[in-house]
Amino acid sequence: MTISASMVKDLREKTGAGMMDCKAALIENGGDVEASIDWLRTKGLAKAAKKAGRVAAEGLVGVAASGTTAVVVEVNSETDFVARNAEFQQVVQNVAQAALATDGSVAAVAASNFPGSDKTVEDAITTAVATIGEHMNLRRSAAVSVTDGVVATYVHSAVAPNLGKIGVLVGLQSTGDKDKLVALGRQVAMHIAATNPLSVRSEDLDADVVARERSVYAEQARESGKPEAIIEKMVEGRVRKFYEEVVLLSQAFVINPDLTVEKALKAAEADVGAPIELTTFVSFRLGEGVEKEESDFAAEVAAAAGTK
Repeated sequence: MTISASMVKDLREKTGAGMMDCKAALIENGGDVEASIDWLRTKGLAKAAKKAGRVAAEGLVGVAASGTTAVVVEVNSETDFVARNAEFQQVVQNVAQAALATDGSVAAVAASNFPGSDKTVEDAITTAVATIGEHMNLRRSAAVSVTDGVVATYVHSAVAPNLGKIGVLVGLQSTGDKDKLVALGRQVAMHIAATNPLSVRSEDLDADVVARERSVYAEQARESGKPEAIIEKMVEGRVRKFYEEVVLLSQAFVINPDLTVEKALKAAEADVGAPIELTTFVSFRLGEGVEKEESDFAAEVAAAAGTK
């Protein structure tokens, strides 16, 4: 029987065993997948399929607000299907509510009381894993507070109230009209969801990020053969453009691209009735930064087939 690459891939995904071992198992067992799994297990080559060992990069981002504080949490699951599960959605909503009573750190949220029970958030998630049947975890959380003003929230791709794929918090410090501040803050939060800025101000940017950009721009400019003095001006121009792309206050406001976010906030002060300071923002994008194990499957198949 011919052992296809897809058969090897399927067995590998089921067992976590190496490509060569999976191919050998299928050859030994005439292509029978279940027999091959047992063959690998008897030789100690199949890895245990423990729920806690599987990558959880799906799930939901949830937000909650109370007074001058708002929080955002990310609770991960293994599949997008679970994110549509009403029980899982309730878990995430409760985790967000629990986070309001904390400083927003993962440790504090995990140890806080899960609403409507005598369990901690961590224990409640563990219980949910057993009932829902997928590995889940509280991946990250954050809180934003202002002394006077509002913390606006926005959820993009919402599947339920305050639950979705992207969650944004925006702190606006102001003594002005709170309802108008909330509306303005929501617009800014929507802008952040669309543009994904790196910082509020240019001085807040990671120095290493800026240095790396400068280095790249300088190398690109030198290829033009221009004098160093001209190159320096070219680099500064590119850096200013970089700030316009990644610094929130320097970005063109998506609601009114004729204004930067900074100028839009300044223009809104007359309507709000007081100065406005955008203190900080937090943006969670579901699964952002989660590393999934990837490999060159084509190369592995070629190696297993002895063609490479």
